[in-house]
Amino acid sequence: MDSANRPLPAPSGRRIFIGDIQGCREELERLLELLRYDEARDSLEPVGDLVNRGPDSLGTLRLLRSLGASGVLGNHDLHLLAVQRGDRRLRDGDTVESVLKAPDCLELLAWLGARPFIRAWSDVLLIHAGLSPAWANPVATLSKLNPLVRHPDIDFVTRVRWCDEQGRVPKPEVDPPAEPGFRPWYEWMTGKRQETIVFGHWARPGLVKRPGFRGLDSGCVWGGRLTAWIAESDTFVSVPAARCYSAI
Repeated sequence: MDSANRPLPAPSGRRIFIGDIQGCREELERLLELLRYDEARDSLEPVGDLVNRGPDSLGTLRLLRSLGASGVLGNHDLHLLAVQRGDRRLRDGDTVESVLKAPDCLELLAWLGARPFIRAWSDVLLIHAGLSPAWANPVATLSKLNPLVRHPDIDFVTRVRWCDEQGRVPKPEVDPPAEPGFRPWYEWMTGKRQETIVFGHWARPGLVKRPGFRGLDSGCVWGGRLTAWIAESDTFVSVPAARCYSAI
């Protein structure tokens, strides 16, 4: 078996999965304090979208890097990487200028860009947005992708909410879609995997606590909460946002 496709070894401590942070450094620090995070034993696994729309993307990246966080890439992370390369422009509502102007920008973005699109243990799969029901082996499919090269599978794993049984997404991508035949992606995946699938990206449904699925985007940047899920105890821990940071 290719080493990239082998399940990760079980940690000696807890695997702490954290929903979309989006630059909410203050809430991240409060959550880690509440969790009594132990860098020597615990594994910190953000679901992606570490940056943007919140007030302190730079501080968030510096903190996560200093703590040895792992995790996966989200669509906002990819957007930041593309802006730094000159492939995209900043958009209304972006709050990543502090990262781009920082003296350690290149080091931080090299660390960010080294995050994969999927992390797999024997009992957990971690992705940002969702898995396609058309992927026979999602670990193999996603492990070979280059975050610097646009690919439809990257768009899917970092952006999907609704899809059909073949993994096609509605056009335009409105929530909910106007066309019939589309469901939340995880409904098509129910019963297809033995692992628990952990994801973020979709704040509107709130926390997803379905058998086999843990959705952790509880809308911190919108004034909601920042939520962690501890795999070993199957428990949720969250802190409220200090305020609403974005209206977009």
